[in-house]
Amino acid sequence: MIDKIVRAMITTIGISLGVFIGVMLNQNGLLKFSGLQNMLVIISISLIFGIIFFLISAKIKKTGQKMVEAFEKELLKFSTMDIILGALGLIVGFVIAFLISQPFSDIKYVGTIVSLLSYLLFGYLGIKISTRKKDDVIWPQLNLKKVQATKKTDKGSKKEIVFPKILDTSVIIDGRISDICKTGFIEGTLVIPEFVLKELRHIADSSDSLKRNRGRRGLDILNILQKDDAVNVLIESKDYDDNIEVDIKLLKLAKELGGKVLTNDFNLNKVAEFQGVEVLNINELANAVKPIVLPGEEMTVMVVKDGKESGQGLAYLDDGTMIVVEGGKKCIGDSVVVTVTSVLQTAAGRMIFAKLKNVINKAV
Repeated sequence: MIDKIVRAMITTIGISLGVFIGVMLNQNGLLKFSGLQNMLVIISISLIFGIIFFLISAKIKKTGQKMVEAFEKELLKFSTMDIILGALGLIVGFVIAFLISQPFSDIKYVGTIVSLLSYLLFGYLGIKISTRKKDDVIWPQLNLKKVQATKKTDKGSKKEIVFPKILDTSVIIDGRISDICKTGFIEGTLVIPEFVLKELRHIADSSDSLKRNRGRRGLDILNILQKDDAVNVLIESKDYDDNIEVDIKLLKLAKELGGKVLTNDFNLNKVAEFQGVEVLNINELANAVKPIVLPGEEMTVMVVKDGKESGQGLAYLDDGTMIVVEGGKKCIGDSVVVTVTSVLQTAAGRMIFAKLKNVINKAV
């Protein structure tokens, strides 16, 4: 039905164009016939154009759709604020061009050239200046690079820069970001890119139940963050080419906003370091706040399974830290006292090595 309507509209445009051309030819004296014959010629021209447009309507429709999609794709690369400020800058540029070109309007040819160049030049400058200077207009609600926070000290006011934090999909699904925000350790605006929201929705709609639950959990965490009055959440509409991976989009956005990426993805962490983008890793934070254990200390743990090496047993602290107990394999299921021999800190977490001291509660 829609295709028929579109083809009818295109055909109507062709007929209208034919009528227009026929009338213009008649007004310029190019039709050397009587009034009725001229009318028949105009009708013939309009019918010819109508038939031509009808025959090529499918191609015109396809080409039009491609142009609209290309325009939409380019437009999505810019944030809503960029578009608004660009439009305002264009209007201001046109007003300036109009005022400058007025004195030359009465000069033949020169006035037209000056007017055309003025509109092109000041229209371009209006767009460029307004979008590049957006940082000087407003930030917290409107998507700028940095926010200036004033901190009171005994000697007076001291300005500090609080950078926006761009959240990736993994840290949203993880959920700990909500609890961290409640403690007040995260300052500044939390930026949620729309392409991250799109990925979350895609995961939430997955046919795989595990992925679906993870995606829905991520969406629930976002709702919690948005309802928290202590947290300033900003949805960033700027997007990039669909062929670019989400991680690369995050790094590009972080560079443009001058912000930091909040993640718990180890691989993204490494790529960001390589590209010079600052990263706040939730896993690193979790490791940093774990209790410090020194060699020689004793602790009570339960051996739950055997280790990789012969005779080893594995135990875990409440925070998930793994303890490798030498000679602990024979005590699987028992609560034992162990003495810490060494602590190994890695990017993935911390591992404690200990030796068996004695058995407290032997499993039956």
